[in-house]
Amino acid sequence: MEIAGSVTTRDTDGFEVLLARHRGIVLKVAASYALHREDRAELAQEIQLQLWRAWPGYDPARSFPTWMYRIALNVAIDHVRRQGGQHGRAEAFDECLHDGAAPGPDSALHDQLRLLQDFIRSRAPFERALLLLYLEERSTREIAEVLGIGESNVTTRISRLKQRLREHVRSNHPEAHDGTR
Repeated sequence: MEIAGSVTTRDTDGFEVLLARHRGIVLKVAASYALHREDRAELAQEIQLQLWRAWPGYDPARSFPTWMYRIALNVAIDHVRRQGGQHGRAEAFDECLHDGAAPGPDSALHDQLRLLQDFIRSRAPFERALLLLYLEERSTREIAEVLGIGESNVTTRISRLKQRLREHVRSNHPEAHDGTR
């Protein structure tokens, strides 16, 4: 867990350093919630603006990435609500899950990734946030803190989402192996 220790909330340079170090969070959240490339750029800019506005209230004793995820996801969920619930395209999830990497020669893996992307796109914004944090391998405690729910609630919701994912895979790709985590 990274803590911004010696950074004060009046430290503009400290904010810029932390933001640059964790820019991937902003980009992944924007890629997960915005429909078009221009919308993703606009959403990333809005997330950064809201992070800057919230910076004076940041407690350096807390994890900066957790604080950042919480704000970024709230901004993204509001964005989806303003857009009427539109979901992102497959290439947005390619960027989110593979940081822009092209799929390899393994077509079965590519098919599984597409099924996962379809499943994520079909979820409500809150569930999408939960899945994004889970796929980022954030701890149950951190997910709970970011989303403002209890740890047992996180565990239960993840379990239910895994079951729904298994059902999604079976119904859309019956010959696929059940390799969900």
